[in-house]
Amino acid sequence: MKSNFKKIINAEVPVLVDFHADWCGPCKMLAPILKQVKDELGEGIKIVKIDVDKNQAIANKFQVRGVPTMLLFKDGKQVWRQSGVLQKQDIINIINSQ
Repeated sequence: MKSNFKKIINAEVPVLVDFHADWCGPCKMLAPILKQVKDELGEGIKIVKIDVDKNQAIANKFQVRGVPTMLLFKDGKQVWRQSGVLQKQDIINIINSQ
């Protein structure tokens, strides 16, 4: 995953990275919300899920200390960060405002 990560965040569309863990209750609440965001925005967003237990190097690089943590990348640069669960419309508004 690490070697592909730079390529992933340099996509032509914004990339929302969801740092999560299987044991995390709020992460399980966020998953269907992110699916709704993807369904609504379609090809206008790329959503990538990263399990922090399986990808500790990437989580450490971005100083992810709690899950869920979402990072939004545009043109390969991080433009937004949030820990916790947000509602679908809030996430869409943040993506569209960047």
